[in-house]
Amino acid sequence: MIRHAVDAVRPDAAVIAAAAAVIQRGGLVAFPTETVYGLGANALSERAVLGIFAAKGRPSYNPIIAHVATVEQAQSLVTRWPPWAVALATAFWPGPLSLVLPRASHVPLALTAGRDTVAVRMPAHPVALALIEGAGCPIAAPSANRFTEISPTTADHVAHGLGNRVDMILDGGPTQVGIESTVVDVSGDAPVLLRPGTLSRATLERALGTTLRDPAPAAEATEARQSPGMIERHYAPHARVVLVEPGSVPAAVAKESAAGHRVGAIVIVASAPGAVAVHRLPADALGYARRLYAALHAVDDAACDVVCIERPPDSLEWVGVNDRVRRAAHP
Repeated sequence: MIRHAVDAVRPDAAVIAAAAAVIQRGGLVAFPTETVYGLGANALSERAVLGIFAAKGRPSYNPIIAHVATVEQAQSLVTRWPPWAVALATAFWPGPLSLVLPRASHVPLALTAGRDTVAVRMPAHPVALALIEGAGCPIAAPSANRFTEISPTTADHVAHGLGNRVDMILDGGPTQVGIESTVVDVSGDAPVLLRPGTLSRATLERALGTTLRDPAPAAEATEARQSPGMIERHYAPHARVVLVEPGSVPAAVAKESAAGHRVGAIVIVASAPGAVAVHRLPADALGYARRLYAALHAVDDAACDVVCIERPPDSLEWVGVNDRVRRAAHP
């Protein structure tokens, strides 16, 4: 595994060319986006896409987002670009929003979990955009971590989680959004919010001029998902996650400690006496999202058996964060 530091604003052309060459020959490159680090491969190569699944231990029923550098490149992957796609791409691209659209026939079915739709996104990060442009192809890129584990927001997280499973890591420093993109399905009769992120439902609906629907639940555990991020257990540390009301955090820490567990805590306002690792996150949703995964990684680095997470506020701007902590806590 080769690791290169790269300027997050003005990436070095020689480093980008070397990474693009890895993509072109079918290899895997981990790179920063504004959300999390992605594990990238040529989205139009079935073999390269299958390499992502192998490196992550990702099941075939979980699709992967194709990252593009232009709207035209996104349109080349789909058979239809409806008005909803126009509205959302105009309002939020480049940015932390993925759109699900009807798949063009040359897009590998491995990328889409065998479905006739494909998720596409234009990231808002100079390194990601330069890599896509240098490779000359859309880049398939889920988060650069083992399946169901904590997404990486630094290159160190990638190296620790994947090691030599990745050919090259581009180290562009910490990511700025911190959780994965919002995903909206615009392939059907009405737009559907498949995965919440940092873009609120109200913001999306204003751009669309209509109401977002919620997705139908998967009928079976192995049914192909419409989008990544729809598996019940996801974004999870090795430590067992316990969601706790703010006033109950000290008691929860004491209970787990009395049971002989090494306990960490992630809090906003609560105290956590007795915890061996305490991470206090911002009281605003965007700030919390930016630091959540780093805090979870740190709890694992501290060899905690359990992490007590103070339950975040139950308001609209916190929906994306609450989705992540709920899935992390799923048994």
